[in-house]
Amino acid sequence: MFSKKSLKPAAAPVARPRWSAPEGARAALANPYVGASGAAVLLLAALVALIAIAGDPKAGEPQVRISLAKIAASAAPAGWREALVQEQPGRQTVTEELYQLSEKPQPIEGQAVITLPGAQAHHGAALPPAPIAGLQTQGPNGPLPIIAADGRTPAEAYARPFTSDGRPKIALVIGGLGLNAKATREAIETLPGEITLSFVPYSEGLQGWIDLARENGHEVLLEAPMEPTDYPENDPGPYTLMAAAPPGDTVRKLEWLLSRATGYFGLTNYLGSRFLASDKAMAAFTGALKTRGLAFIDDGSAARRGAGVPRASADRIIDDQLSEDAIDQQLLALEAGALQHGQALGSGFAYPVTIEEVARWAAQVQQRGYQLAPASALMGRK
Repeated sequence: MFSKKSLKPAAAPVARPRWSAPEGARAALANPYVGASGAAVLLLAALVALIAIAGDPKAGEPQVRISLAKIAASAAPAGWREALVQEQPGRQTVTEELYQLSEKPQPIEGQAVITLPGAQAHHGAALPPAPIAGLQTQGPNGPLPIIAADGRTPAEAYARPFTSDGRPKIALVIGGLGLNAKATREAIETLPGEITLSFVPYSEGLQGWIDLARENGHEVLLEAPMEPTDYPENDPGPYTLMAAAPPGDTVRKLEWLLSRATGYFGLTNYLGSRFLASDKAMAAFTGALKTRGLAFIDDGSAARRGAGVPRASADRIIDDQLSEDAIDQQLLALEAGALQHGQALGSGFAYPVTIEEVARWAAQVQQRGYQLAPASALMGRK
């Protein structure tokens, strides 16, 4: 049974103590002018906070920080195979199709402009398009460079013109181009035309890359893969020039490499510690270059070799250590060498940090009293 409700009034509840503003404060809050002023102050504070956030263009965006120490700790790709694998995410091995290199280089298609943060695009005067009449002949695998009937050589014709202004000269060669499309475009379109670019002969669309480089004012070298001391663990590819090979085999492989494209003024080495140490191998190599009127610029590992052709050797590699500070120190060392000897040549790889630091340095180096020069301007005949 439900009980009946009492009709007697309920007892008053016990009051709990609560905070109460002082009498003066309650009077102030009751004043409409004070209340309006308080609201205005709160609104102003909210606006200041909003402006502080909106004023930062990166506010609210995710940020990624990459340790350059970790990049420096990782070794560069051992050869062309590793670079090709990196361009194809998800593939664990290089299949046979990568060995079936095109017998006719194909031009690249489409255009894109990539600007590095904090850097400006530098477009030098366009160099004449390749091929230049009279400087090539048809070989078994494609066009081959030759000396023109009037004696003009590809080393002269395809080099970037240069006039010294009397200041110390600094040149840079940035290599490894053609395998990574993004890095290749960044180097071509953000570095000054005075920077010499070298391309991997196995690159897809090699002629298109060289044409684009020359359109942006860059003279071009072709990289010759040469046998290192740790071959075959470190394999530069199927057309590697071998130290113990007969001269005819060296010339045959070299002609295949030279026929990949046209428009380069010379060759540079890719690896080659064993090949460059062999008198017989170097005699066959430089003999073939001399016959075709080409230059040879090395990364510093063949400074006393390669007689009989236009030559230059890098004084230092600027990105042995992949950090901004380390690269900057090497570039400053090049400046010191140029000041002491009148000229200096550096060599680097197309790592993103290298391209960015070189672009930043190149924008200021001439203001410090140096002349930026193409590598061909530093050549001598040894």
